[in-house]
Amino acid sequence: MIQRFDVGPRMSEMAVHNGVVYLAGQIAENSADSICGQTQQVLDAIDKLLAEAGTDKSKILHAQIFLKDVMDFEAMNRVWDSWVVPGHTPPRATVQAELANPHWLIEIVVTAAV
Repeated sequence: MIQRFDVGPRMSEMAVHNGVVYLAGQIAENSADSICGQTQQVLDAIDKLLAEAGTDKSKILHAQIFLKDVMDFEAMNRVWDSWVVPGHTPPRATVQAELANPHWLIEIVVTAAV
C-alpha cells in the first residue's frame, strides 16, 4: 500500500511505501531569509513531515541538497551540522542548481526509514 500526504494536483509532499518515506523537495516559505534562515526553515519542514510519517531525522537514508550558489556551502553546512543526529548522518549529495524560484537559495530532498 502507498500512503500519500498533502496530495495536490501536481505532486504530494510525501509518500510512504514498504517502510520508506519519500519527501518532495522542501523549500523555505520565507524566501527573504539568508541561506542559514532558509536552511533552518527547510530542515524544520523535513522534521514536521517525518514526524507526520512516524519517523525522524535519525532514520534518514539519503539526502539531496540543491544550492542556488555553491558559495553558500559552508554556511548551509553549519546549520545542517547542528541539525543532524551525531552517529546517524546520512549519505548526502550537494550540488549547485538553478532552482524554480530565483529567491529560493536551497531545496532538500530526503528519503527515510519509518
